[in-house]
Amino acid sequence: MAGSREIRNKIRSVKNTQKITRAMEMVAASKMRKAQERMRKARPYGEKIRNVAAHMSRASTEYRHPFLIQRDTVKRIGIIVVTSDKGLCGGLNTNVLRKAVNQMRTWETEGEQIEVCCIGNKGLGFMSRIGANIISQITGLGDIANIEKLIGAIKIVLDGYTADRFDRVYLFYNRFVNTMKQEPTMEQLLPLSDERMRAGKQDTEQKKLWDYLYEPEAKPIIDDIMVRYVEALIYQAVTENMASEQSARMVAMKAASDNAGNLINELTLIYNKSRQAAITKELSEIVGGAAAV
Repeated sequence: MAGSREIRNKIRSVKNTQKITRAMEMVAASKMRKAQERMRKARPYGEKIRNVAAHMSRASTEYRHPFLIQRDTVKRIGIIVVTSDKGLCGGLNTNVLRKAVNQMRTWETEGEQIEVCCIGNKGLGFMSRIGANIISQITGLGDIANIEKLIGAIKIVLDGYTADRFDRVYLFYNRFVNTMKQEPTMEQLLPLSDERMRAGKQDTEQKKLWDYLYEPEAKPIIDDIMVRYVEALIYQAVTENMASEQSARMVAMKAASDNAGNLINELTLIYNKSRQAAITKELSEIVGGAAAV
């Protein structure tokens, strides 16, 4: 059994760790509420631009945007992986990266080439270690998602799809369900599917399709709207991932604090037993010495 001094030092060390995890839990809880609020505020814009894009995709115009055209064959795939910049958030990043790697292996067995855009330091480090072909990256987003920081990395992927560098583009991120559940998600980003264009609308609204008058012509306007729509989808995924990150970190730090408390109780019990054994031994020696005299 370890000595009393070693046990006291270990108890002190665990208590210091518990203070840190409790502080991180409270910070994550505060950031989680703000991240969830930003995520909810981004949804109305995403819903509105989705409706506009849906109407324009079905409008009677001679021009059809490349984002809406399905490719006959798929040989090259671009993926966007959204992760956090920091760790200590449980299995959040591990789950979405595992889902991405499993899907990449499936595509590779089918002879498809894969190129990766990484949003977040954890995803960038992981993809670099496994030797993935990384074409763009963005790290250091902080606690607030800024679309201006995302545009550079996103534009490389969108331009690649327009130039036939990719036949499809997929998005991997953690979808926020609730505080206790974050779901790793894979979505087809390009070409835009009919299900995505109809997402969030009622059946009665789906039957109402608006047509527009374009000035000076339809092509530049449709191009801008479609690009803004895809950027809004990626921005929404980043905000969802940030809310998931803070929720997962709060839960992980609470579990760490609880485990530290349990360990402290166990060590305190061991320390008391060791101290009691030492006292009993000393008393036995005193009694033995007195009897000998």
